[in-house]
Amino acid sequence: MDNQFPAVKTATPGGKSPPDLQSNFCSFQPYSEEESLEKAVEERHLLNSVTWPETPLIPVNFTLKQTSDPAHSTFTILPGGGEWRVGDHLKIIIQVKDFEGHPKTSGGDFIVARLHNPKLGAGVAGQVVDLLNGSYSAVFPLLWNGSAEVEVTLVHSSEAVTVLRRLNREQPDRIYFQSVFRSGSVSETTTCNICLRPNKQPICNYTDLHTGEPWFCFKPKKLSCDARISHFSGIFKENLRKNEKELFKSHVNMKVSIPALGSPSVLVLPKKEGYNEKNNSVVSPGPTGYYYQNVWRALGGTTVHQFNSSSAITECLKGKVIHLYGDSTIRQWFDHLRDALPDLKEFNLHSLKQPGPFMALDYPNNIMVTFRCHGPPIRILNVQTSQLHYIANELDNVVGGSNTVIVIGIWAHFGNFPIDIYIRRLQTIRRAVMHLLDRAPGTLVIIRTANLKDLTLLGSFSNSDWYSLQQDKVLRAVFKGINVHLVDAWEMTLAHHLPHNLHPQPPIIKNMINVVLSYICPKRGG
Repeated sequence: MDNQFPAVKTATPGGKSPPDLQSNFCSFQPYSEEESLEKAVEERHLLNSVTWPETPLIPVNFTLKQTSDPAHSTFTILPGGGEWRVGDHLKIIIQVKDFEGHPKTSGGDFIVARLHNPKLGAGVAGQVVDLLNGSYSAVFPLLWNGSAEVEVTLVHSSEAVTVLRRLNREQPDRIYFQSVFRSGSVSETTTCNICLRPNKQPICNYTDLHTGEPWFCFKPKKLSCDARISHFSGIFKENLRKNEKELFKSHVNMKVSIPALGSPSVLVLPKKEGYNEKNNSVVSPGPTGYYYQNVWRALGGTTVHQFNSSSAITECLKGKVIHLYGDSTIRQWFDHLRDALPDLKEFNLHSLKQPGPFMALDYPNNIMVTFRCHGPPIRILNVQTSQLHYIANELDNVVGGSNTVIVIGIWAHFGNFPIDIYIRRLQTIRRAVMHLLDRAPGTLVIIRTANLKDLTLLGSFSNSDWYSLQQDKVLRAVFKGINVHLVDAWEMTLAHHLPHNLHPQPPIIKNMINVVLSYICPKRGG
């Protein structure tokens, strides 16, 4: 969508002006000539990593009758050769049907699955595969003795995915942001966004000079672009077509369990003597970990130790500087550490509760923990523009070294935008991470993935699990091969028995912190 609006350049430190952007509805600073080919190839690869099957077109006057219905759908556990043993894999077939009970003949539904035993505090995520014909398979590793029950959930019908795709393509500005401009007694408020729908108003261009991250506001009528002082999120602009709300109904067709045809459980026996795991068919990619006795256990890589006392955590963090950057799901980790360590005292920076920044210090043990929210887009009640820092710029100012830990979590505020915008943000962060690791190789970098959440009608249009899944896949692809460590929040929320929540409940957070501490102190625990 072409837009011939005039770009108004803002004054910046040193008198420099931001580079001009192409005047598109959603614009990016163009790559440099030497970067363009490499980045174009990578972007194609990343977009391929989130390719989703075709989903049905939705007629103007559609009804739910021919759409996916979890109540009519079923799953079946496939025979396992007479018995199930630890080390085997359990496979199921899911048949999706519509509200009239007819089998669907195409794919595109968003389905998640887990295997669990509540009494044992055990759970593992299943790997779901779309067979593109209305059927889906899911595979689970059998990791504990005793009962193992399958749970399958239709998160969104294929028809709902059609709507979610269209919204990000046509209405990336459906959540709008605002800024206050003030000079003396004169104050004005205008609309801001990455994707700023064109009109005849001039634009203030706040594209970051260093990262190229775009941000625009409509220029105030009386004040200059330099007078911008604060940022806050506006409201959701609902612009759905007729009956589309019907595709996002809790307890009907959104995040609803699919029943089993037959028993949903199997009894898992211990491994056979002489069992060789290499001889068993390996499912790839498999889960990264699982819960047993409510404790997260990794299925590869760093062993997860239990840090069950404040003294064990303090001993691990002694002499460390931990910088946390991201959204409120990372702020949860700051809060957890502050509350878990009696000697870690928050230093009052007189910051607002949501955005921070925050700092906590333990002087005797030489520990410092900081949190700073990421730069726009960020849906937040109010924050001074001086406190909106891009993570890449923050990383470029970190000295780093063996006593420095960087923790990054950025995903929850990007769901309503085209995935390209999230890809660009991750690329700028990756570049900064690589520069940091080049100049200070001993720096530990940890990245938190997206997680599942509770879904409402409006929540689906901004933070649907379907959007989060795309972000999760892209993040893993962007940082593949880089010396960073992941905390798999996606699987840690999917495999757990607690309800999904944007901000996972304390037992899940404690397990996540144990993963972080295990990366920092791989030989400790207690």
